Amino acid sequence: MIAVVQRVSRASVRVDGETVGAIAEGLLVLLGVAAGDTADDADWLARKCAELRIFRDDDGKMNRSVEDCGGAVLVVSQFTLLGDCVKGRRPSFASAAPPAEADRLYRSFARVLQERGLPVATGVFQAMMDVELINDGPVTLLLDSTHRSRKDRDR
Repeated sequence: MIAVVQRVSRASVRVDGETVGAIAEGLLVLLGVAAGDTADDADWLARKCAELRIFRDDDGKMNRSVEDCGGAVLVVSQFTLLGDCVKGRRPSFASAAPPAEADRLYRSFARVLQERGLPVATGVFQAMMDVELINDGPVTLLLDSTHRSRKDRDR
């Protein structure tokens, strides 16, 4: 499971011109689900996003999480994160999870964040979406559940 995590001042997602999800300060998470990903991957990645210390403290240092600062999370499914561009000029999406499985894990990821008490907005799975954001910093991180440490796997 791959996530592009952006610290934002605000973010929103529209489908057919209608806003379906919006947040003020918090995180925009573009989430890609790979074939073979599990609920454990969704749980780990959601916890990682919630606990990332990338918000400024009173001294201006990145020392607070989205939970600490009372922020929200906008989660947008994005299978194109699994695009393999090594060969040719057209990406292959063979490593992306089948839609039903990806949708289930996308919802599981959002649910873990909600269970932690975070306000969560989402896009619409498999829809063409317009995503708008103000990247704060900018701060953008790439997280991959396959790269977690043994300590995190045992947690």
